[in-house]
Amino acid sequence: MADLVCRSCGAPLSALFVDLGMSPISNAMRSPDQAGLAERFFPLRTFVCGACKLVQIEDVASREEHFHGDYTYFSSFSTTWLAHARAYAEMMTRRFDLGPDNLVVEVASNDGYLLQYFKAVGIPVQGVDPADNCAEAAREKGVPTLTRFFGAELAGELRAQGRLADVIAANNVLAHVPDINDFVSGFKGLLKPGGVITVEFPHLLRLIEANYFDTIYHEHYSYLSLLAVERLFARHGLEVFDLEELTTHGGSLRIFAGHAGAHPGSSAALEAFREREAAAGLDDLAAYSAFADKVRATKRALLELLIRIKNDGGSIVAYGAPAKGNTLLNYCGVRTDFIDYAVDANPVKQDMALPGTGIPVHAPAKIFETRPDYVLILPWNLKDEIMGQMAAIRDWGGRFILPLPAPVVLE
Repeated sequence: MADLVCRSCGAPLSALFVDLGMSPISNAMRSPDQAGLAERFFPLRTFVCGACKLVQIEDVASREEHFHGDYTYFSSFSTTWLAHARAYAEMMTRRFDLGPDNLVVEVASNDGYLLQYFKAVGIPVQGVDPADNCAEAAREKGVPTLTRFFGAELAGELRAQGRLADVIAANNVLAHVPDINDFVSGFKGLLKPGGVITVEFPHLLRLIEANYFDTIYHEHYSYLSLLAVERLFARHGLEVFDLEELTTHGGSLRIFAGHAGAHPGSSAALEAFREREAAAGLDDLAAYSAFADKVRATKRALLELLIRIKNDGGSIVAYGAPAKGNTLLNYCGVRTDFIDYAVDANPVKQDMALPGTGIPVHAPAKIFETRPDYVLILPWNLKDEIMGQMAAIRDWGGRFILPLPAPVVLE
């Protein structure tokens, strides 16, 4: 531990935030021919930097292992997320008067889920994503996409081509970056003098308050507060000037930033959120100390619920195969002795098995064939969408289980 240093400011790391034990890589789905092979498990420990207050895991796997080649997450499989993307494109087009003479660049553009809406109204776009299959899916939508990791090097290449961005969008990617200084330096190099960067990320304070420990996994190198992000951006000559609170991923922030001094002063919403973080004590290590006890209590409560259901003869399946679900299942030790199978709408995940637990994944129609008593919703951030799709389980008395913030059964 003495050798660990903060990925943002370089200060020594020693304050433990929470230890979730040993866990496999969260998106390392298992194919049938891997069923009898050993899996690699890694420590899943998070620390908080005493200097800049960035919460972060210790590095155990490279970005290439997580994101290069084929990636199992496709944004377009969620209608909720597509609606969010469309609303963002419409808002940005209106607010910043975007048109055919502007360029919108999305970093970690996945399958073109967002940029397609800018392209549809004639605004030039450029996607950047390191996953071959996601980038190809985006190109099939007509969204030009570079299959690269983003950073200062790529930003310099685009700048040399005269392709500076009016808008840089980075949704739920900053946490996925091991070298965040190189990444944010890329923002600085690619942005036009009056350009705007928007970054969306699940908010650390919400993670703590709502007990969303399952969002901690090896792909997420950092867990972000406004405080830590502003300090990171300031080191690279960038300044946050506005903020929106979002409901996505259980509670997220969308920050608006640009070159220092290029935009009006801090908005009222930004000032208010700074005050909220200060009131919560996020600049004091004491604010982080109680989280681990809450996590352990939640593990016990979930296991008590599942044991009671099984002792009563009930059957349980899981909806979804998200990375967060794999953290939850592996930390709690929930395997096929509790969960018969999982389902997921993404065909890439079907006929695979969840990492660590070996729970098989099927198409959602499987639920209506086997009629389980309970459906454990792993992507709880999409619970309304999922409960709507699966409403017919009530016809045979089926019920839903939400595992977090505290385990609860929903009729």
